[in-house]
Amino acid sequence: MSFPDVLDRGDEFLSQYPRTNPFWQIASHGTCLLAVGISKFMLNTFYNVKLNNLEKLQEAVARTKTENRGLMTVMNHMSVVDDPFIWGVFPWSMYWDLDQIRWCLGAHNVCFQNKFLATFFSLGKVLSTERFGGGPFQGSIDASIRLLSPDDTLDLEWTPHHIEPLKKEIEKQPTLEGNNKIFDKLSVKDGHVVKYVAPVARSKPSWIHVYPEGFVLQLQPPFSNSMRYFRWGITRLILESTKSPIVVPMFSTGFEKIAPESSAGTMIERYLPRNMGAEINVTIGNPIDDAIIDGYRKEWLALCDKYHDPKNPTDLSWELKYGKEVQDLRSRLAAELRAHVAKIRHEERRFELEDERFKSAAWWGRYTETEGASDPDVKFIGQNWAIRRLQKFLNDYDDAENPGKHE
Repeated sequence: MSFPDVLDRGDEFLSQYPRTNPFWQIASHGTCLLAVGISKFMLNTFYNVKLNNLEKLQEAVARTKTENRGLMTVMNHMSVVDDPFIWGVFPWSMYWDLDQIRWCLGAHNVCFQNKFLATFFSLGKVLSTERFGGGPFQGSIDASIRLLSPDDTLDLEWTPHHIEPLKKEIEKQPTLEGNNKIFDKLSVKDGHVVKYVAPVARSKPSWIHVYPEGFVLQLQPPFSNSMRYFRWGITRLILESTKSPIVVPMFSTGFEKIAPESSAGTMIERYLPRNMGAEINVTIGNPIDDAIIDGYRKEWLALCDKYHDPKNPTDLSWELKYGKEVQDLRSRLAAELRAHVAKIRHEERRFELEDERFKSAAWWGRYTETEGASDPDVKFIGQNWAIRRLQKFLNDYDDAENPGKHE
């Protein structure tokens, strides 16, 4: 479940562009098809593409419509070309409907550094996400929650107990022109209560694709194809959408051959095809059992009941953002998501089990803060971009993100 103010902020973020305008929608669809077409050309011309278990994703997409639920896909992040090249792997039939094309989160300093890029990536259904200070309570996360809430109404599943009588009173009086924020998704037109107009035109629930590691990870042997810990901010999408999404894990390899981090900073090597003939392998896993997802959501509901702010019942309280119990819940859910991606890596792709250290947010915190000195046996290909001093664009925030806090 979500809070009205969270959904309001999501609407506000999405309203930065005219996404309901028919011309925008045509341009958006064209931009997505262009990116898919270029990706397909590059992959099919220069590489050996293998896609496993496509039917699992297709079934999940079909379920979003029959069950009126959003779709969230979760994948490891090995290359700067993971997106858009991942979309060149799937068949064209997945892209004829704009509403069926995924949304994803993109780093603000990379994808939105000027107006042209910001418009291009927004047309491509990418949401601008701030790293190093933006944190898990920023507009792109709220917007993702809004998009995963399938009905475009304020169906909360839960409201603070002292608000329930007011809710019942409004339900009895459909023409009541109140201004209580808990119900401001209902507007009055010609004396009648009507649903609000969403900032995104869509005919079916949305699909959000995420890379929960937050940064590209390419490690030298024997740790190749390993993952970082999953950042807990991404779990807000599961816990706070008005209806539980279908969650599908994915695991990919090969994109790091196209754009190895050893070429970062170069102008020619970075953007020319490399390692031609390399295998690009994408494997789809089984959707995470709904009972598992619902279990975490029930815990979240209980915490909302326990820690909501009676003085401001329409928004997340401090405890629901930063409290120990809530952070523990989000951390456990993030670990759950990671375990399902790791299961594909080990059981279907037959890689050796990962080093246990890589599951720990605290370990990554120490490793990043010491720039690798804490564990010198773990070496990056290229740079560890989670190190703050490597981010030349940073000038707006005083405090660096601390991976040890599970953000």
